[in-house]
Amino acid sequence: MSQERWDVILRFIDGPLSFQGSVTCRGPVVRIGANPGPGDLKLGGYRGLDDRHAVITCYDGGAVSIGSVGGNQVRVGPHEFSDWSELQPIRKPVFLAEGNAVHLGPLERGATFVFTEAQRLGVWQQRQIISDAAQANPDVQPSEVQNIEPQKGVPRWFIPAIIIMFLFTTTAVMVRYFDDWFAGSPDPLGVTLEGTDYVASVDISEPIEAHLVEGLNAPFFEFVMKPNAEAAGWPELGSDTRLWDKRFLEYTTRSFKTYGRMQAFWKRLEAIKADYGYVVRELRKERLPEVFAGIPYQESRYRAKIESIACAEGWWQFIPEAAHRANIAVRDCRFKGTNKFWSPTRLVPVINVMKNAPYVSGGRCRIDSCKVDERQDLGISTRGALFSLGEAYEDLEFRDSGAVVQLSILSHNAGYDNSRFEERRVNRINMLPAYRRFLKRNKVSRAPDFYGQNITCINLKQKDYASISNQCGSVLWNHTQHYGYNIVAQHLLAVCYYAKNYSNENAFSPWRKWARSDQYCEKLIEVPTREEVNSW
Repeated sequence: MSQERWDVILRFIDGPLSFQGSVTCRGPVVRIGANPGPGDLKLGGYRGLDDRHAVITCYDGGAVSIGSVGGNQVRVGPHEFSDWSELQPIRKPVFLAEGNAVHLGPLERGATFVFTEAQRLGVWQQRQIISDAAQANPDVQPSEVQNIEPQKGVPRWFIPAIIIMFLFTTTAVMVRYFDDWFAGSPDPLGVTLEGTDYVASVDISEPIEAHLVEGLNAPFFEFVMKPNAEAAGWPELGSDTRLWDKRFLEYTTRSFKTYGRMQAFWKRLEAIKADYGYVVRELRKERLPEVFAGIPYQESRYRAKIESIACAEGWWQFIPEAAHRANIAVRDCRFKGTNKFWSPTRLVPVINVMKNAPYVSGGRCRIDSCKVDERQDLGISTRGALFSLGEAYEDLEFRDSGAVVQLSILSHNAGYDNSRFEERRVNRINMLPAYRRFLKRNKVSRAPDFYGQNITCINLKQKDYASISNQCGSVLWNHTQHYGYNIVAQHLLAVCYYAKNYSNENAFSPWRKWARSDQYCEKLIEVPTREEVNSW
């Protein structure tokens, strides 16, 4: 009896081995440590490791697991940017997916590597595999390894066992086949429209397929509900979908479907690859949710120079006062038709910007140009944006809500809490007072479904979105209602595109797992290749 040999490919991100690129370890059993023995992976130059610190096993189908030897510290994270101080050492072997990172040893020492892939190479005899496993685990004694010698015949139980296994396997395959035949597997969404790279809101009159909503559960958990649950210290919020904001997920799914069909959207993702990757890396450095990288897409489609009617400018669309507060310089701005220069001095805009701001007149921005405008600098404006987002993300009420990701995203559109600064007047469209008002109105102490409950303005005409007073009974400005779900949907699609086409790049390599055949990117949508996009 034989078994395929699978080797393990690792990439070290610190220490001496980080300079060697990919490290191929001969499977199916790989012992790792300071001095694991001949033929295994010796980690010379790393401190805090035992001679045999951990064992990686890789058998049929490339299923890879890692286990600790003798209670040594082994931590497994979803990607190389994991915060190891927040992860406990594993107590039993765990399976590894491509892109998972592993830290061996104490937190301040040891070695860290990324599992890249398992690679099929040749055929080994079962006897050799068992012998290797016995060497890796002292509890398995050589006397337990039995050889079947052909000249002595086969045990009585062998043929009946083979027959039973055959019948069981055949039955399972047939059941699966007929289930698929009767139920059918929905075809993934395709790119069917030239379309546009931006929509203000989704059309709820179009039916939404249940398998799409369910299919987005995994990425919705990863990018939204997992950070929500961790911030709230509420584990059940992540694991129990009944606690999720279902209306928010439904609207995200509708937006996912809308954008996914448009060539213009995928073309824009290709054009902004480097900038999107930069923002993702900066978010990871600040330990903020990666989904925030969708905000500058919604705001400007990642364009440096784009101006709104309220004089918001640049990648993240800061209005002058918000930029000033975030340490983004905006100075000596000249109003159209005059020689008058103006610079923001307030930390927050006046109430009702469209009517009362000095730089807005007749529903239009009066600023013609500014001598200094760092809103058009990606690095500076991104640092300012992460500072502002961090204010909301670290708010204790928001973190306890179970919806801190949504509330932080919406704060970038409607403001967090301007009453902290120059004026003590409460701006009702800011997210903190809006959230408090919702809790009081509904007599609850926290609201993980806050966002979905406040999407009430449906299918409004474009001109209606500029009216702050038109809130349709919600505590949110109508424009804010249709802001957050689009950002999440755009990011989920960006993950698919970059994971499929640029998974070797540092910013996108942790997303490689989403491009596997069993994940949402392949099951729900036909993600175009960069060659296809460039041909459009």
